[in-house]
Amino acid sequence: MLKEDLQKIIKGEVKDDPETLKKYSRDASIFDIKPKAVVFPRDSADIGELVRYVSEHKEAERDLSLTVRSGGTDMSGGPLSESLVLDVTAHLNKIHEVTNEYAIMEPGVYYRDLDKETRQRDVFMPAYPASRDIATVGGMTANNSGGEKTPAYGKVEKFVEELSVVLSDGNEYVIKPLTKAELDAKMKLESFEGKLYRDLYKLLTENADLIKKAKPNVSKNSAGYYLWNVVGANFGAGDPAKGGIDDKFDLTQLIVGSQGTLGIITKVKFRLVRVKPVSKMAVMFLHKLDHLGEAILDVSKLEPESLESYDDKTLRLAIRFFMDIVRILKPKNVLVLAWKVLPEILHIIFGGMPKLVVMAEFTGENEAEVDAKLAQVVEHMKKFKVRVHITTSQEEANEYWTIRRESFGLLRAKVTSKLAAPFIDDFCVRPEVLPEFLPKLTVILERAKIRYAIQGHPGDGNFHIFPLLDVKDPAQRALIPKLSDEVYSLVLEYKGSITAEHNDGLIRTPYLEKMYGPDVIRLFEKTKLIFDPKNIFNPGKKVWGNLAYAMAHIKRG
Repeated sequence: MLKEDLQKIIKGEVKDDPETLKKYSRDASIFDIKPKAVVFPRDSADIGELVRYVSEHKEAERDLSLTVRSGGTDMSGGPLSESLVLDVTAHLNKIHEVTNEYAIMEPGVYYRDLDKETRQRDVFMPAYPASRDIATVGGMTANNSGGEKTPAYGKVEKFVEELSVVLSDGNEYVIKPLTKAELDAKMKLESFEGKLYRDLYKLLTENADLIKKAKPNVSKNSAGYYLWNVVGANFGAGDPAKGGIDDKFDLTQLIVGSQGTLGIITKVKFRLVRVKPVSKMAVMFLHKLDHLGEAILDVSKLEPESLESYDDKTLRLAIRFFMDIVRILKPKNVLVLAWKVLPEILHIIFGGMPKLVVMAEFTGENEAEVDAKLAQVVEHMKKFKVRVHITTSQEEANEYWTIRRESFGLLRAKVTSKLAAPFIDDFCVRPEVLPEFLPKLTVILERAKIRYAIQGHPGDGNFHIFPLLDVKDPAQRALIPKLSDEVYSLVLEYKGSITAEHNDGLIRTPYLEKMYGPDVIRLFEKTKLIFDPKNIFNPGKKVWGNLAYAMAHIKRG
């Protein structure tokens, strides 16, 4: 009956067959949750109709809701729901405009397609995740993604200039930074939009001190709602002619990272930056982690565009499944590629497997500029007795990039006896505390007596830990909340964030109060109600999370 009702009001498709429901029951997280139906909206008008339908029927069917899904790469369970899942990749996938300064597209556009378009102009949007080839711009915006370019450029929040969003009244709105005069005009509106701006401005101004203190002191954060990013410190006092984020009321900064809990994004405008013409990489092989913190700080001072890492378990996996890496790289000549890789493999075999491989990419306007920084890396690493390899071509650099970017996929696909379980996969601390923090983290992980793999972004103090668990074993499943609590307690002891880029979803929403405290959580709840008073958008994520519910929906294989 639900399928028939929905099909009458939209142009897109509605499916509830077993195969479709099974496919949309999972993403890249540890969860399995079957929806009632999957909807493929044709356009923003379809989304408006769906919002109005759910709003009208919410009182009679309290569990009715809308959860948006795009690439399915989310590791937190963000796009999973027992109600209606909306897939925007089928139809909302058009790139509308690309210039040297910006790109406008629909949320179902894959980043790989956007990147192909922008690079024809030698520009790009640098805040892409490791899953860049299968992630969409809508998912990246909803999660506030970051990745290998974050040390130099920042996360998605830095690149969103404008959003079109369907809000809970079923209408589509353009959301962009406002001057004080523009905000005043919005607040005078006798409409849902006017009330939203009035209520939100009141919440932000009346709680300004609490909100300011709540902002995590790290370079990357995807936890909670970014209330601290909406109103600049000089809002209302800046020169309107000059503009700038500091004297703007910027609601895009609240929609970004909200995981579809405040509204449904229908269009995104990204700022673009120029691609620097020269790029080279220093690859460091650390056989001990004793000086990792100091080494990372030394390299960070040289301002690499990327600073990435993966551990010995990931490297072993890449060597073992070398042909899978080759298929991803698609080299012109497999023998030439193998010949280039052979010296590194032999060095690893005879010199010992490194505990961690760290990749530092430097870019610039000319080779002399980049080579000077690479020489400094080699010099810095001598005091730590760390071997450094300088790549000689982009093709060679791509070998290391592929191992880093595809590492989680390899773990999931090749380690079939255990699940690569993302639940402590995304914490972030200040890089300067790594020398103290990492040994304590190692103690926690070793005490759990589990196998795990480490990848991440050490330049931001952001690490991805993937325990390898047998989720069919109740004792192994019980480690999930135990390890989460221990690791997050350590992260918060160092004033970090429990999620730097993968967001809250089902897995971390229950821990947000541990991070922010009850007063800030109440502000998050009020924010949700201002936007979504009937709780129709992706419930249980960001606010009102339930750990027992999450644990009950873990995959069993």
